[in-house]
Amino acid sequence: MAAVYVGLGANLGEPLSALRAAVRALRALPGVHTLRASSVYRSAPVGAAGPDYLNAVVGFEADEGTPLAMLAHLQAIELAHGRERPYRNAPRTLDLDLLLWDEQCLALPTLTLPHPRLHERAFVLLPLAELAPGLCVPGQGPVAELLTPVREQAIVRTDDPLLA
Repeated sequence: MAAVYVGLGANLGEPLSALRAAVRALRALPGVHTLRASSVYRSAPVGAAGPDYLNAVVGFEADEGTPLAMLAHLQAIELAHGRERPYRNAPRTLDLDLLLWDEQCLALPTLTLPHPRLHERAFVLLPLAELAPGLCVPGQGPVAELLTPVREQAIVRTDDPLLA
């Protein structure tokens, strides 16, 4: 089984509903087991204007498929929720990023693992550290240590449950 982590984000429409629907869709994928979710966090957009984002991370075990197959599933879920890609860092109804697939390192035109900006973003690292505080990101180091450089980024944990 592969340990998989996916980042979730949304800042258009009904972001919390979109995140919850994404979790339901992920749970329904073949081979996905023991899905766990972080708290929901609110953060300002990075590299663009727009409303604040709601973000979370889910972790699960996958007993079939590949990282590329999972990416295809994630993109299909995004499209089902009206995701458009008009420009880089555009506001979105749903964003699903494959962060980690076990300890695999990939550098393909369509997928880089670990996610190439994971270590730069508090909205990924805080929920990831909540789910897996002892996790070590290949090529980057322990999640707990990666939090230090991003500690000034504005992010707030909400009281909204993701698994509702």
